[in-house]
Amino acid sequence: MTADTPDTPALPDGRPVPRLTGDERAMLESWLDFHRATLELKCAGLDDAQARIAAAEPSSLTLLGLVQHLAEVERNWFQRVAGGLTAPPVFEDPTGYALDPARGLDEALGIWRREIARGRELCAGLPLDHIGRVAEGPVPGMEVSLRWVLIHMIEEYARHNGHADLLRERIDGATGA
Repeated sequence: MTADTPDTPALPDGRPVPRLTGDERAMLESWLDFHRATLELKCAGLDDAQARIAAAEPSSLTLLGLVQHLAEVERNWFQRVAGGLTAPPVFEDPTGYALDPARGLDEALGIWRREIARGRELCAGLPLDHIGRVAEGPVPGMEVSLRWVLIHMIEEYARHNGHADLLRERIDGATGA
């Protein structure tokens, strides 16, 4: 996977415009980058206390928990599955949702960005047809292509960005994007 290039057009809110034409891999990666940027935008301008506000009872879902969860998801699909590495969980809770009182939003976003960068590095030379294996979970041993991982990650971010929309609106009324 490649990072955005300086000539990538951006929306007024700063998110990269996903590619609408061209090579399949570039399109998949640009859509994933768009969704990653959407999550980051949902967290912009919040302090640690705001990032810990839960959506609505009985849910304990928070923006901070979502960032941590997606760091775990990045590590799982790109390092463990596509890269074939043995990598421990990023956080104490392997889902990422549990909050550590000492970890704030800036730290969690930094960890999340490092997981993205490591995944890009590992997958840069792999073809879309590269096969990885799911090591654990509900379907251990299942083989998936890098193409499938990218599509799944777009879906994962899109779903969680819907949660982030609701969380942000509850925090300060901000809507959109």
